[in-house]
Formats: sequence, structure tokens, C-alpha cells
Amino acid sequence: MQKNFGKAIVAGFAGTLAMTMVMLMAPLMGMPPMPIGKMLADFMGMPEALGWIAHFMIGTALALIYASVFASKLPGSGVVRGTLFGLLPWLMSQVMVNPMMGAGIFASNTPAPVMMVIGSLMGHMIYGAVVGGVYGTKSAQVKTASAVQH
Repeated sequence: MQKNFGKAIVAGFAGTLAMTMVMLMAPLMGMPPMPIGKMLADFMGMPEALGWIAHFMIGTALALIYASVFASKLPGSGVVRGTLFGLLPWLMSQVMVNPMMGAGIFASNTPAPVMMVIGSLMGHMIYGAVVGGVYGTKSAQVKTASAVQH
């Protein structure tokens, strides 16, 4: 499969935007607030705007990893492959990022760990689905590469 890094960057931004919208709406769905940009900023001791920029940079970098490594190896349509990929950053966030930020493994140090974990899982799966959907299917990538070669 031909890798398209420009498309991966757009996919990463779109996926991060979709995930962010879900996270900001979490309290409307009965879930704890999940302002990841503010959380990142507080953790790194920087202004909140830079935390949000970091959040989008991380989402874009993960989409580049998806395009480089996972898009051609996972089964299913682009949306299915992306959703499956979303499980990897979710798991990393639960066992590495949460503890670094003081939330504990699987948000065990938060007031509502189960809801935080479910909200994070939902956000990461939406992120992955959008990344995979925007990046495209294997057949679409092959057709694009074939058209470019001719």
C-alpha cells in the first residue's frame, strides 16, 4: 500500500478534532470532564493553549504512525482498521500516560475511574475510526497509487 503522509496529517487532525469534541461533551453524557489540553498543559507546566496544540500534535503523530505501520496490516475497511488502531493509543494512555499525569493505571486515582476509562476508550475509538476513514481503505490507496503511476 502506498503511504500518503499528507493524507495521514489531515486524518490525524480530523480524528483529533472528533475525539476532542467528544471529550468536551463528556459531561453532557454523564461522564467526568476530560479537558485533555488543559491536563497536558498542567502536566507540562505550560499555558493551556500550548497543551491543546500538543494534543493535536500527538494525534497527528499517531496518525502518521498509523499510516506508516498499521494501515496496511490491520483487517477490514479504513474505519475498522482505524478503530482497531485506536485501541493502541487508548491502552498506552491507560498504562503510561495516566500514571505519569497522576491519574494512576486505568484512572485508578480519579474519582470515577470506570467512567474515565470508558470515556477514554470511546474517544480513542472515535479518533481511530475517523483517522482510518479519512486515510482510506486499502483499495482506495492502491487505486490512488495506480492512478498516480499512470
